[in-house]
Amino acid sequence: MTTIAELREQVRGPVVEPGDDGYDELRAVHNGMHDRRPALIVRASAAADAVAAVNYAREAGVDLAVRGGGHSGPGFGTCDGGVVLDLGLIDNVFVDRTRKTARVGGGATWGDFNHATHAYGLATTGGIISTTGVSGLTLGGGIGYLARGCGLSCDNLVGAEVVTADGRLLTANEYENEDLFWALRGGSGNFGVATSLEFALHDVDTIYGGPLFYEVADAPAIMRVYDEYIREAPEQLGAFFGWQIAPPLPFIPEERHGDLFCVMVTCWSGRPEQGEQAIKPFRDVAEVKAELVGPMPYPALNSAFDGLFPKGIRQYWKANYVQDLPDDAITAHVEQGRGVPTVSSTMHLYPLNGAVSRVGPEETAFGHRDARYAMVILAAWPDPADDEVNSRWPREYYDAVQPYSGTQGGYVNFMSADDAERAPENYGSTYDRLRAIKATYDPDNLFHLNQNIAPAG
Repeated sequence: MTTIAELREQVRGPVVEPGDDGYDELRAVHNGMHDRRPALIVRASAAADAVAAVNYAREAGVDLAVRGGGHSGPGFGTCDGGVVLDLGLIDNVFVDRTRKTARVGGGATWGDFNHATHAYGLATTGGIISTTGVSGLTLGGGIGYLARGCGLSCDNLVGAEVVTADGRLLTANEYENEDLFWALRGGSGNFGVATSLEFALHDVDTIYGGPLFYEVADAPAIMRVYDEYIREAPEQLGAFFGWQIAPPLPFIPEERHGDLFCVMVTCWSGRPEQGEQAIKPFRDVAEVKAELVGPMPYPALNSAFDGLFPKGIRQYWKANYVQDLPDDAITAHVEQGRGVPTVSSTMHLYPLNGAVSRVGPEETAFGHRDARYAMVILAAWPDPADDEVNSRWPREYYDAVQPYSGTQGGYVNFMSADDAERAPENYGSTYDRLRAIKATYDPDNLFHLNQNIAPAG
């Protein structure tokens, strides 16, 4: 099968070429920096369509980009001259309330997932933005609000349906293709196309939380209290430190719109009436200048920042794992944080203790269970004329704080394309085993448009 006509006979979803209606819209990914023109976009309607697209790309010898939610910062969900396998039509979510599991299509977003599971008072760890794809976030690890209590997204993955490079449709779980299942939980998109994923769910309905805004001058004290408190805080507490230029929202005084603040974003998933006590150390450390904190449905918090991160916004990312926050590191963070260039730009520091650290370092492919934090520095802006100046800020910020990280590597879902050479340290202690499994399931590296793992040998 090496012609488009042959491919069309094999699929039921739309096959879109340059010049077809909707091509320009369908080729676009979330990061507006990546304006690429694939030769073909296959909008899979079922796993069988994904099998056909994989077989076509392999036999035609062209690049294959796999797109779930399309949020990949480096634009891995598109390519020039190759095939885009778009899973967006496979966005179904089926909840089993008795088993407390959910089976979700490979094109679903966390907004789709939360909408379905919240009806039953259930959830699992998703990302920070609800428009993020379920499959991409999970395969890279899955850091989110619920991680300290529920583990990473990949820790809650109990099975997957995967199209491998040779066109097989495999089930991967603890009992079938166990090596593939191990690799899927942190090995990113290197091993196949996840057309369906099954997750364990947790009793999470109404949470207590939201963002607390403080003056930048209070940032050193807040970072220190955060670092000390989050070590021993109840695991139902999710919280991260960040920078935020105040958007024009009603809970922020109008005269402060456009000002830079530091923020603590909190999520207490225990009993809501205990939430105020759980976040009390963050109120006591400094005066809160604005807040949107209280009981709310979990999906409301998971989508609260969507408006700051619309499709098409231009982005550049840098990231590291962090083991320590010495005083010099905090000083460097504050110096660099003062330069946040736009309302959609930030640095976030996510905790990786609690349930995340209780999973053994070799139990999944996520190889950094000993890290204390995952740091991301993200610049995002609308105007191409600002590309150079705005992408410089994450690089300079990263250079300033990297010497204090105390560990190696960074979270693969936060990496840019120019971080490809960091793959061994980003995957960490599991990298050699991942290379061996890659050689088994994708020896010719068909799935190379990702944070790539080279096949062993």
